[in-house]
Amino acid sequence: MDHGHHSGMWVPDEPPTWGRMFLPHLTPESALAVLSVVGLLVYLGAVLRLSRTGVSWPWWRTLAWTAGIVSLFAVTGTWLNGYSMVLFSVHMAQHMVLSLITPLLLLLGAPVTLALRTLPRGRGAAGAPRALLLEALHSRFARFVAHPLFTVPLFIASLYGVYFTPLFDTLMRSPVGHQLMLTHFVVTGLLFFGPIVAQDPWPRTLSHPGRMLELFLPVPFHAFFGVSIMLAGSLVVTTFAEAPTGWGVDPLTDQGVAGGIVWAFGELPTVLVLAVVFFSWASSDDRRARAIDRAADRNGDAELAAYNARLRAMAEQGR
Repeated sequence: MDHGHHSGMWVPDEPPTWGRMFLPHLTPESALAVLSVVGLLVYLGAVLRLSRTGVSWPWWRTLAWTAGIVSLFAVTGTWLNGYSMVLFSVHMAQHMVLSLITPLLLLLGAPVTLALRTLPRGRGAAGAPRALLLEALHSRFARFVAHPLFTVPLFIASLYGVYFTPLFDTLMRSPVGHQLMLTHFVVTGLLFFGPIVAQDPWPRTLSHPGRMLELFLPVPFHAFFGVSIMLAGSLVVTTFAEAPTGWGVDPLTDQGVAGGIVWAFGELPTVLVLAVVFFSWASSDDRRARAIDRAADRNGDAELAAYNARLRAMAEQGR
């Protein structure tokens, strides 16, 4: 396939098909795609290292991490990334995957827990990475960026602030700007879902009702954003104003499709996260109930022993 050079980026010359879209295609701008491959290798290496010490790591965590990495590569290391430069609908699908699907799957992989289990402990240079990770988790900065008053507005702003201001068009003009924007989508998703999914030690933890509340807060904003793009009578961003000639794409219709993608995507992760939160809530209630039962058993034994001792004492006196 020929390369077209569009605003300093590699874009395809032929209209998209499902077959073309997911063909691997690495360019000098594919930083996230390269990072994703590194992330997979490091994670699998850590799981192997853990299993050598006789500690098993849940298979579904490895599966979730791998799926997260695949989703990241699928939208940044393929022709889809090239098409996302010229079609708003493709860009929006890429944005939704990066901010809603990838972070969720990566968080379910519990990478922080895996790192804390596999990094060497102790003082000195060998134990430094683990010590730094723990320090970072407990830092004031981490507590600030993990606070719902920061993560929820950031999550909402990465929709309205990016597309309804000149920011999007500015970032799309340069390869570095584009990579920064894609990275921002992933990081925003991780910060937002981190305390809600709560599979890892996180700078802040929320109660289960708190997690539900935080999960639902952006839902109306997300839906409204999708609908407003669907119904917009003029182009929201100028980057996609001129569709390639001969592709038969009407930019305004394509923008409507982009809005529909946002709107449809909003529900999917919400349901998935709700299930995760609900199951962890149920299992934590089970654990608490079992702990109370065990404590009651122990107390019950003690009471029974005391009662028997009292009976014995009375019997002794009565002799």
